[in-house]
Parts: sequence; C-alpha cells; structure tokens
Amino acid sequence: MRLFDADATRAALPFERLVPALREMFAAGCAVPPRHVHTIGADAGAVTSLLMPAWTARHYGVKVVNVAAHNAARGLPAVHATYTLFDAATGAPRALIDGDVITARRTAAASALAASFLARDDARHLLVVGAGRIARLLPAAYRAVRPLGRVTVWARRRDAARALAADWQREGFDAVAADDLDAAVGAADVVSCATLADEPLVHGRHLRAGSHLDLIGGFTPAMREADDDCFAGAAIYVDTDEALAKSGDLLAPMARGVFAATDVRGTLAALCRGDVRGRRSRDERTVFKSVGIALEDLAAAILVDAAARG
Repeated sequence: MRLFDADATRAALPFERLVPALREMFAAGCAVPPRHVHTIGADAGAVTSLLMPAWTARHYGVKVVNVAAHNAARGLPAVHATYTLFDAATGAPRALIDGDVITARRTAAASALAASFLARDDARHLLVVGAGRIARLLPAAYRAVRPLGRVTVWARRRDAARALAADWQREGFDAVAADDLDAAVGAADVVSCATLADEPLVHGRHLRAGSHLDLIGGFTPAMREADDDCFAGAAIYVDTDEALAKSGDLLAPMARGVFAATDVRGTLAALCRGDVRGRRSRDERTVFKSVGIALEDLAAAILVDAAARG
C-alpha cells in the first residue's frame, strides 16, 4: 500500500487532469451508498465521524471524515480526513491518501466542471466569495475550463481577502480584493461562493444577465449563501438530487414557491452524460448548487494512485 501525504496528494491532482477525471466518473457512474455517521464520545467533546464509501468494478474507496468542533480551543483544525483506496476484486489496500486535500481539490474541480457546461465560453471575470481552503483553489480550478482574465475576492475579514489576492497575484492571476460585495457581484461573469454563511451573502438583484452562480457552502438546511432572487428566473442545476433535501439555499426558496424541484434542469451526472443541456443562451443566468458526493473522492483517489504507478 502506498502512502500519500498532503504534498504528494496535491501534486497528483492538477486541475487540468482532475476536472476531466471527474467528468468521466460522473458520466460512467459508480456505486455510492448512503454515508455512515457515528458519534464518538459525548456532549461538547464528541467527535462526529462520517464514512463515505464508493466503488466501481475495479476500485473501492472509503473516506473517513472526523469533525471535532471543540478543536478550536486546542488550536487544532475541526476537520480531519483520510482516504483509503482498495482493489475492488481482491480487497487489498492500494493507497492511503490525505483526505483533506482530496476533499478540497475535488470540490473546487466539481465547480469548474459544472462551469464548463454552464458559464459562458467567454467568461473572464471570477468573483470568489470566501477566503478559506476551498476558496483559495477556485481560480486555479476555473482556469482549467475558462479563460480567466481577472479574479476578485471578497471575505468578511478584509485582511484575509487582501492576503489571498496577494497570493493569487504571486501565482500569476490579475487578482484584487473587493470591499463592496454587491458591486463585485454586479461586475463578475462567474460568482463562486465557498463560505459557512447562514444568511444570504449574494443577492440576485445584483447578478448580471448571462452570469453563472456557483454555490459550494450551504450544505445544511440552516445555511444559505444566496437569496431567493438568485434563483428566480435562473436555470438551476445541482451536483446530485441529494442537494434538494440538504441545502438551505434550495430548501428556503422552494418552500416559498420561488421554484419547484421539478424546475431543476438536471444533475452534474446528467450534464456529463449529455442527458440534459447546459447553458442555452448568452443572457441566461445559471446557478449550480453542490453538496458533495463520494463519487468525486473516488475519482480523485484513483487519479492519485494511477499517477504514482505511472
């Protein structure tokens, strides 16, 4: 069994390879049973452990994600993850991979994959809302599918936004930090949100015609990154149908009749298989909502394993 630390995992997952790998896996499909959730310990010191399996005829993988909310008091990250890849025919372990890197990179890559169908071909201005682990990966991911000319970042902490913009400049991006989020939304071709917001940050009245809105946060019913107006009159897509039951961004406007579940045009798998069309006109507004799926982790893990074996 091969071991891949964070640096080795990152090096094996360039977005130019990861985005096509996700597209192939979504098109082909794989077995994705419900995730297992366990609680270790009790009360404020408990750890929530999620087990996320997926498999094909050749590969079987399980991501274990441990969430310890109390870790902040210890100066430790709240989330830790590992990924174990097995040979599906023999059960023999093939690789133990850094799960945090896999999660962050496959999440950003899934947003870029959706944008390859939903953002305008000439989309050049990306606005990133948030300055966390996934947010910082989004320009590199989007550059794999669209000709980015400018990147703007907004975050609640202005110093974090400015520091991130400076990092992107060193990576060769024309990047700036914005103080006015509404104005930045109105100027962007693509708005990509990766936050833990529980109140809408992006308001639909500021989105321009022909824009694409990508919503990565809001993975529980109590979380929201976008208001109802973002969905009114927009072409809506999701990574999986599970998003319709889990995401506050979708549940809240559906409860108020802004759109119905049947109005959602399709999933990322349907887009990749060609079962549904993506963007239909230059002026159409599109929205993509993701909550994550173990299929993405498996595709990334297979890519890591294959890169090491040549």
